[in-house]
Amino acid sequence: MIIDMPDTDTREVSKRLIQLREANGVVTMGRVLTLVVCTLDSSEAEDAIDAANDASREHPCRVIVLARGDRNATTRLDAQIRVGGDAGAAEVIVLRLQGDLVSHESSVVVPFLLPDTPVVAWWPRGAPDFPSKDSVGRLATRRITDATFAPDPQDTIKKRRDSYAAGDTDLAWSRVTYWRALLAAALDEAPFEDVESVTVSGLQDEPALDMLAGWLAARLSCPVIRETGELKVEMHRSSVSISIARPQHGRTATLTRTGEPDQRFALARRETRDCLAEELRHLDADEVYAEALVGIEKVIYE
Repeated sequence: MIIDMPDTDTREVSKRLIQLREANGVVTMGRVLTLVVCTLDSSEAEDAIDAANDASREHPCRVIVLARGDRNATTRLDAQIRVGGDAGAAEVIVLRLQGDLVSHESSVVVPFLLPDTPVVAWWPRGAPDFPSKDSVGRLATRRITDATFAPDPQDTIKKRRDSYAAGDTDLAWSRVTYWRALLAAALDEAPFEDVESVTVSGLQDEPALDMLAGWLAARLSCPVIRETGELKVEMHRSSVSISIARPQHGRTATLTRTGEPDQRFALARRETRDCLAEELRHLDADEVYAEALVGIEKVIYE
């Protein structure tokens, strides 16, 4: 069910939500969090809503979508409420802001926050330089950005360390979860020698690889080289070399170890909805993510 409310205000939207609850059994008791999605414009909002709806099946929540319009236009709020099959396991409130409201996003959000539940802020694109200091970011216990879609992804992910506050994370980090698991498992086999050097290669504008390189540099305390080329991670021990490679747009990776047959694993690129669902599983500070950001400074770029 989709209900459009053009040129309205937060009070009228709240009243309509209560009416839906009473007439159609729409409840908020089972919602475990409030997800605030800050989008740049209405055209971007639909993709974000789709990802949030998919994630909500694992994490039932209220989704508040802020679609920023023209700051110079007449001040106006257009709202839309989505429940039932159009909202996954969530209830979605889309708020399209015009004029002065664009500068007062948090004031528009507050009336719709669920009581006694965590607030998560997500910027699919156009994240602020300091998410924890943003008006919406200050309301949230967890702040999710995505450097992948920034104008300069590599530079953006490098700057995340300067702006980091407990509760921050980036979907570029979630995109390499399976890579990290495979690499850790590969090192947990004999011979148990120290890793002498690592090379991480792939697309230059793929910040997930910078996060992976930073994590390896922080954990292994050895030279880690980040270069542009085929998608591959190579780890060198004194007697054994280990590599995991995958075609850029492939779905299967090959693990190669000195003196052993190649092994193949399913390792497709993770979709935004999967990364978002992962980040919503834990709402505390991600200390390993913070370590990886620090580790990026130790990476050698070629």
